[in-house]
Amino acid sequence: MAIASLSAAARAESGKGASRANRREGRVPAIIYGHKRAPQSLTINAKELGRLLERIAAEATVIELNVDGATSRTLIREIQRHPFRKQILHVDFQELVAGEKVTVRIPIRLTGSSEGVRLAGGIMDQTLRDLEIRVDPALIPNHIDVDVGALTIGHSIHVSEISLAEGIEVLTDGDATVCVCAIPKAVVEATPAAVEGAAAEAPAEPELIRKAKPDDEEAVEEKK
Repeated sequence: MAIASLSAAARAESGKGASRANRREGRVPAIIYGHKRAPQSLTINAKELGRLLERIAAEATVIELNVDGATSRTLIREIQRHPFRKQILHVDFQELVAGEKVTVRIPIRLTGSSEGVRLAGGIMDQTLRDLEIRVDPALIPNHIDVDVGALTIGHSIHVSEISLAEGIEVLTDGDATVCVCAIPKAVVEATPAAVEGAAAEAPAEPELIRKAKPDDEEAVEEKK
């Protein structure tokens, strides 16, 4: 389980005007909520938050949020960003309760060297990047490893084939494809235009033209 720390301060003011004022001062408006607590408005240092988000997987990292001296274990549930500027507008935190399962998305990491890639020149194509699971906060994995060593060319691995620790419930469709060892495109088929071009370049057979011999001319006259 990945854990990170972050400091926040409680804020009494709410509304768009107060939020804009906080952003101008370099602070990001936020809120923390949970099963056994009332929602609480917060502010976070924008630079500190930005540095944190650059080095963690936000949805899969437990954040120990220190609010004015009191620490709560949380998950980031939503990050609102400005549509044009590189600016975080708002963050939602969910407080975690021991024994109360949460739904998270965990990154999938392919491990090993595929047999199809090594021996047949195949191409490994990862079609699913994360897995949605339901799990106790204490058992949240940093990532999910999928061994592709035995994968041969033209074959794939599905979600239902992934082995997970006890206590983890998979919510992603079991038939979803995680990765496939694809056949390389070694030969490019000729297009109709290319075929027509080749036909145009082929030399035409010469037409045989010869002057009739005297004997041939006499035979023609007799037929008349």
